[in-house]
Amino acid sequence: MLVLARKIDESIVIGDNIVVKVIAVENGVVKLGIDAPKEISIMRSELLEEIVKTNRAAMGNSDENDITAISKLLGNS
Repeated sequence: MLVLARKIDESIVIGDNIVVKVIAVENGVVKLGIDAPKEISIMRSELLEEIVKTNRAAMGNSDENDITAISKLLGNS
């Protein structure tokens, strides 16, 4: 993991087209602005974890072979 220190209004660049800028620091909370192409998905990690948990529950008795097969059909492998 790369750890960087940034001040308000300073930013980092990821790849060629993603910019993460520190907008504010208030009461121990850092507010970030993220400028990225629309096709890049940006999501809070706790929300992503909840989605994964919900999707797994919805799959019920599906096994990993079912998931792999569906993933290949959708072109996600």
